[in-house]
Amino acid sequence: MALDTALADVRSRRWTALALICAAQFMLILDVTVVNVALPAVAADLDLGRTALTWVVTAYTLCFGGLMLLGGRLADALGARRTLLTGLALFTTASLICGLAPNATVLLSGRVAQGIGAALLSPAALALVTLTFHGPERARALGVWAAVGGTGSAVGVLLGGALTSGPGWPWIFYVNVPTGLALLAVLPRLLPKDPAPTVTRHLDVPGALLVTTATGALVYGLVQAGDSGWTAPATLLPLAGAVVLYATFATAERRTRTPLMDLRMLTRRPVVAGSLLMLVATALLIAFFFLGSMRLQHVDGMDAFRTGLLFLPVALTTAIGAHLGSHLVTKAGPRACATGGTALAAAGCAPLAFLGPTADPWTTLLPALATAALGLGAVFVTATTTALGLIPAHEAGLASGIVNTFHEVGGTIGVALASTLALTTTPPTPSGFTTAFTACTLTAAAAALASPFLIPRGRPHTTGGAHGTH
Repeated sequence: MALDTALADVRSRRWTALALICAAQFMLILDVTVVNVALPAVAADLDLGRTALTWVVTAYTLCFGGLMLLGGRLADALGARRTLLTGLALFTTASLICGLAPNATVLLSGRVAQGIGAALLSPAALALVTLTFHGPERARALGVWAAVGGTGSAVGVLLGGALTSGPGWPWIFYVNVPTGLALLAVLPRLLPKDPAPTVTRHLDVPGALLVTTATGALVYGLVQAGDSGWTAPATLLPLAGAVVLYATFATAERRTRTPLMDLRMLTRRPVVAGSLLMLVATALLIAFFFLGSMRLQHVDGMDAFRTGLLFLPVALTTAIGAHLGSHLVTKAGPRACATGGTALAAAGCAPLAFLGPTADPWTTLLPALATAALGLGAVFVTATTTALGLIPAHEAGLASGIVNTFHEVGGTIGVALASTLALTTTPPTPSGFTTAFTACTLTAAAAALASPFLIPRGRPHTTGGAHGTH
């Protein structure tokens, strides 16, 4: 009897730890979408121009994605528990700094620190889930982990609108502080102890800095194109610098003994196809949130709460699309699922290329974006399944890290391009949004046409990898 009670207690502690780990991950996902609805209010209070406003979103996703692989390596070397708690402490502190920010410099510094904290926390959290649970319990635990991604974006848009319209935009950051402090107080007692740290002198910190700086240069060039034009030196120089830095990163990864990214994985067709699908799908979805929020508040005159309310169905259809995609991808195959999902995204977004300034957003913008998001939800699952389900199981961890990185980088690029195309004037005009939505439609259509050639034939098999979309 005593043994049964002890086992039940251990099992209860595992699931309690999972709930708290997922709560920490939920904060990270929330901070991708919660900011979009608050952007006009942030810009008005801190007197931010288009470039600074774009970096409020991209600084977070850039550091989150660019440093995620290094975070995973640190979790392996120093221990997942230590890495998670360090990332959580940094993210919580940075959230307070963002809420207190009196100007753009402090806010962007806080967003960078949030991204670094997220890059430490997220891979360590997933590692703890896979280490803590075994057998059938692990599958259920990973299912809970993935569900956090589907609900995070939905809650983010609604919470962002409610907080911005209520106590004010700083509370989209303040809300993380009590949650983070509570988790820091409880998690150390529930998480398993780390083994002794391994030697860390060969951690590929230069590689992480190179790939993050390269992506930063790429985003800077894309943002500059909106102010200076695509052929201006201010645009071309950072874009050329990004190419040089990416090439330097590739060279460095081949020469180091412990590379951040095994570039041989990028010679595997399933990994390349899945990563590109993830990049396109995330770029489109985050661009939709960014463009929709700015149009609804600047052109249609909606407040932040009604904007968040309108976007709630869009976020929910993304989760529904992911659920449907998880069933269809095993029956119809990833090639058909990716083609159908991107085609649906293009069809849903197409009407927005002709949207007039007086159109009712509830009968035009909402159904169009909800339809597009339904297709993209299926593409997220297809991208992960393609990368992880068509390769040997022992390579699933590496492939998962690459796909996760492309997920965050895709969001970063999506916002940068959306800002460059749509926010060409102050205040933004309907024609700028029309241009941006046209580009989104063409991108989704191109992905639909390329998917049958890009994705290899075959049905996915189950591997040990996991990925939570957001």
